Amino acid sequence: MPEAQFGYPASGATTVGIVFKEGVVLASEKRVSYGYSIMTKSGKKVFPINDRIGVAFAGLISDAQAVLRRMDAESRLYELDYHMGMSVRSTAKLLANILYSQRGFPVFTETMVGGRDESGPKLFILDPLGSMIEDKYAALGSGGSLAISVIEQGYSEEMSAKEAKELAVKAIRAAISRDIASGDGIDVLMITKEGAKEESFAAK
Repeated sequence: MPEAQFGYPASGATTVGIVFKEGVVLASEKRVSYGYSIMTKSGKKVFPINDRIGVAFAGLISDAQAVLRRMDAESRLYELDYHMGMSVRSTAKLLANILYSQRGFPVFTETMVGGRDESGPKLFILDPLGSMIEDKYAALGSGGSLAISVIEQGYSEEMSAKEAKELAVKAIRAAISRDIASGDGIDVLMITKEGAKEESFAAK
């Protein structure tokens, strides 16, 4: 999928998601900027919801954090009510409903929900109004057009976890080298049948 364009300008950041044979990898750089200023070099934009599902953002950090808190609370309530975890699709649909309910005052963030459940690895991309698209790979944010070209060149559905992680990191680094709003390191969330694992890498 090309850089997400739902009628909204790309948000400052670079975030990618890749489905591979055994699971999903989500990755983002760590720079948080405001206008022409860098607010922090250690921002976090990739989060596990549980050991099966993760979410990644590109856009306004405060909106991303607010959305994340609500998703976390709703998924925990679901587990308490039904004694089972939500599927990846249901989690993405929950977020789509949350975003659509706020369409009068939309959040300034683009979002990916990825994970692995009984139906296999899944990746969903959502815009600020809750439009939801499933795909095998995607790139969001101001560096998305740079990252997606790297992913498209190297992607294969038969990739191993190691190959998918290396491709995600390579795509983020390509964006960092050209996009001023992206930089300062890379966070990676790998989700397989063994669970969710977080790692960090240098920008170069």
